[in-house]
Amino acid sequence: MSSLQIGLSILSGGIVGFALGLLGGGGSILAVPLLLYLVGIHDPHVVIGSTALAVAVNAYLNLIPHAKSGNVQWANAVFFALFGAVGAYAGSLIGKAFPSKSILFLFAILMLVMAYRMMRGGVKGRGREQGGVDLKELSPADKVRRYLKLAGTALVVGSLSGFFGIGGGFLIVPALMFATSMPMIQAIGTSLFSVGTFGLTTAVSYGLSGLIDWSVVFWFIGGGVAGGLFGAALARKLSRQRQTLNYVFSSVIAVVAMYMLVVNLQALHLHVG
Repeated sequence: MSSLQIGLSILSGGIVGFALGLLGGGGSILAVPLLLYLVGIHDPHVVIGSTALAVAVNAYLNLIPHAKSGNVQWANAVFFALFGAVGAYAGSLIGKAFPSKSILFLFAILMLVMAYRMMRGGVKGRGREQGGVDLKELSPADKVRRYLKLAGTALVVGSLSGFFGIGGGFLIVPALMFATSMPMIQAIGTSLFSVGTFGLTTAVSYGLSGLIDWSVVFWFIGGGVAGGLFGAALARKLSRQRQTLNYVFSSVIAVVAMYMLVVNLQALHLHVG
């Protein structure tokens, strides 16, 4: 890596960490376009593998304060992560075999969906923030149905996470709320264990194929830690402007996604032609 690429890797990690610290989610989806178009890593599969590892490390680090605050339901976290990891590994195998331009085109569509969700204000608790369902109150048959629902949801979300090489927190949070009715704050904390596990599973798959740039990961994580601290500090000062920040950030994601759509759609047309 050149000195310029090292600096840009730190900057890219800082942008992602800052977004995560400021908004509590969504930043990792910018990691792929940043590494591709700013740092200049030209192999999309290497970008996906490197991003997956960086996201995993950051997720496990962010899990610590949530666990200390009691916002992690460990039984659900482990169960969801185990089944989701199976899906993530399968998704990573498909992703590695998928044409790079096609996967970037689909990734851009995913970014637009994510931007739309953020503009809508993210996941609404619909009255669940104050409660949830205590598994001790459920009958054995209801418990079986609950865990089957959780396992199926984990497999689907894990597959998407592995395919695109992202943590998928914005997918995992609503999935946990859908499958378990847990409060949103606990869904956010619990999701980080799965985000880390999915990312690590995907990274192992890509790493075994030699598709991780370890130097990029190192500098990216370093920038992400610093950016996250700054973003979290700023978030405490701008808590009343959170929805405005969501609009600004989602607009940035939408613009980047449209650029990726145009570039990769043109490449697909040229390839077909």
